[in-house]
Amino acid sequence: MSFLITTTPTIEGRRVTQYLGLVSGEAIMGANIFKDLFAGIRDIVGGRSGTYEKELRRAKDIALSEMQTQAEGLGANAILSVDLDYETLGDGGSMLMVTACGTAVVLE
Repeated sequence: MSFLITTTPTIEGRRVTQYLGLVSGEAIMGANIFKDLFAGIRDIVGGRSGTYEKELRRAKDIALSEMQTQAEGLGANAILSVDLDYETLGDGGSMLMVTACGTAVVLE
């Protein structure tokens, strides 16, 4: 089975044999990305910006990937109870930070 990442505290049919600790990953999007996003505001359809959503997904994927790399370094084959957090930073929210954290485990 491939590496599992889930928001749930258990995996049905699988037993946790070892808890390896908290792992996390972060991604920060800077002000230049926001300027580029607002320059592309014309792609807003129905109140949604496809460009902005794409950048948010990319930041989430980076944070999850960093978390997985950290967990694999500990010998984990899964991460349970994952939480994603989105925060604005800087003056006027000029930066966006996406943080992913969870518990690295070994499943049988």
